[in-house]
Amino acid sequence: EVQLQASGGGLVQPGGSLRLSCAFSGFTLDDYTIGWFRQVSGKEREGVALLTSSNDMTYYADSVTGRFTLSSDKNTVHLQMNSLEPEDTAVYYCAASIGVLYPLIPSIPLFDFWGQGTQVTVSS
Repeated sequence: EVQLQASGGGLVQPGGSLRLSCAFSGFTLDDYTIGWFRQVSGKEREGVALLTSSNDMTYYADSVTGRFTLSSDKNTVHLQMNSLEPEDTAVYYCAASIGVLYPLIPSIPLFDFWGQGTQVTVSS
């Protein structure tokens, strides 16, 4: 059974940092794509950052480039979020797609497995 468990959300002031983690299990294939999406109530879910299992490809949304960084160790993917802005407030979801997506784009229908969301609130 594939499972993704997200953690690390919370309340932070503008300019602050948070680190989200997504622990995953149950993958039986060597190749996959994993990453983070976010959703504000009433708006569409959007891709934030993705990486492939070989870590040789990454994707970052324009709005987070230079502020957010993905990393991975064994079965956990981390999203380091720096210089947070109120516009980053959302529920963040980790998701995984079987296989390496090419081109690496955050197309929601291509992601087979989703974790529960974790709330990130950036407010003073």
